[in-house]
Amino acid sequence: MAEAELYIGVMSGTSMDAIDVVVVDFSGNQTADLAYRSDPIPEQIRRQLLTLQGTSNNELDLAARMDRQLARLIAQSIQSLLKDSGLSPQQITAIGSHGQTLRHEPELTDSYTIQIGDPNTIAELTKITTVADFRRRDIAAGGQGAPLVPPFHAAVFGDNHNDSGEDRAIVNIGGMANITFLEGRPQKSKLEKTISGFDTGPGNVLLDSWIMKHKNQAYDKNGDWSKAGTVHQVLLNQLLSLPYFSAPAPKSTGREQFNLHWLESTLNDIHEDIPAADVQATLAMLSARTISQAIIDTAPSTKSVYICGGGAYNQHLCTLLTQALAPRQVCLTDTLGIKAERVEAIAFAWLARQTLLKLPGNCPSVTGANNTSILGGVYFSN
Repeated sequence: MAEAELYIGVMSGTSMDAIDVVVVDFSGNQTADLAYRSDPIPEQIRRQLLTLQGTSNNELDLAARMDRQLARLIAQSIQSLLKDSGLSPQQITAIGSHGQTLRHEPELTDSYTIQIGDPNTIAELTKITTVADFRRRDIAAGGQGAPLVPPFHAAVFGDNHNDSGEDRAIVNIGGMANITFLEGRPQKSKLEKTISGFDTGPGNVLLDSWIMKHKNQAYDKNGDWSKAGTVHQVLLNQLLSLPYFSAPAPKSTGREQFNLHWLESTLNDIHEDIPAADVQATLAMLSARTISQAIIDTAPSTKSVYICGGGAYNQHLCTLLTQALAPRQVCLTDTLGIKAERVEAIAFAWLARQTLLKLPGNCPSVTGANNTSILGGVYFSN
């Protein structure tokens, strides 16, 4: 029996609602998650993180303080998970921490992406080697810096785990939604040539923002509110007219584009009093339409679609996707052996392992980078 090769993956996504932490065993050519927890980000800190999405007074000071505070929260979550699972820091090879994205501007002349959650603090408090800052090396190589999960999807859901040989799509629905297309047989010789993918646009981010504004709820549980409304076709068409949706890959996006200001500006242009529930229904359809149309247009041979991320538990959104993608099979990644809510955190444990093994973590056919690169910085434990 192979000796355990344990890593911890940490993910805090665009929704900024929680810190997901998972312990993964990569020994014996497997990916086995051994323990998982999700800790909510305190509302006060979440509000300050959202403030940093735009220009604010003394934002450099706030960003620096949030960098440390978020790192302490991450360290606490890791320590709690180790305690819950009966593991010691000495048993963990490394932590892969995505950090919290504050800005993502891949299309600027001086493109950049910013994630906080100080890895120095995480390594110091946990006494575990920490790998972080994954996205900027891909940016430096001319890429979008996102999405980074497709190579991981290929490693755990691709050819070696696809007995049927089907063409399949992995859809991660977080604040934003991204897609990975994995070809079945015939196999190609190089990993990066068998993978394509991009950010399709909003996943949960607009749904969460709208229900917070009108009902003071962090998210639309099961999609019940959006299901109760009626899709407003004029609004949907106006939202779909955004050039991003028809732009070719490589492409990635974030709250810089998809935010409450953009939505409300579009609503003002329509000059009609649309019920809040109907807006929510329209936002759910926007996410479903842009995800499904991306699959139909870009990879029409896709036979099965596997959903992960927080949006996997929005039942109404999943129903819309199932209807739009018929006759393709639509189900959760649970059926492939990895629970939907854990996939992205596991991906960053995998990326940390790639870094320590001095193996590339990006996929140029996805991000548009000039070359593959070893991603991230390593902060060794004492």
